[in-house]
Amino acid sequence: MVVIRLTRLGTRHKPFYRIVATDRRRPRESRYIDLIGYYNPMREEPDIKINFDKYNEWIHKGAKPSATVKSLIKKVKPDN
Repeated sequence: MVVIRLTRLGTRHKPFYRIVATDRRRPRESRYIDLIGYYNPMREEPDIKINFDKYNEWIHKGAKPSATVKSLIKKVKPDN
């Protein structure tokens, strides 16, 4: 099963996350199938960039977003 979740990068006390589509059974920092965006919580106003075309493509293929990714999507979702 494919999930959309965060994978951690950066150094100690300075996290940086990528939003990726990956197999649910893989460890957090292992290989991923597709890069969807990124999240930088270290800025004064957190920097969130998401490619909604890729995100919607993976959702239509049956991928399930994690709770954290769902909350990030709500913050930056364009109004349609």
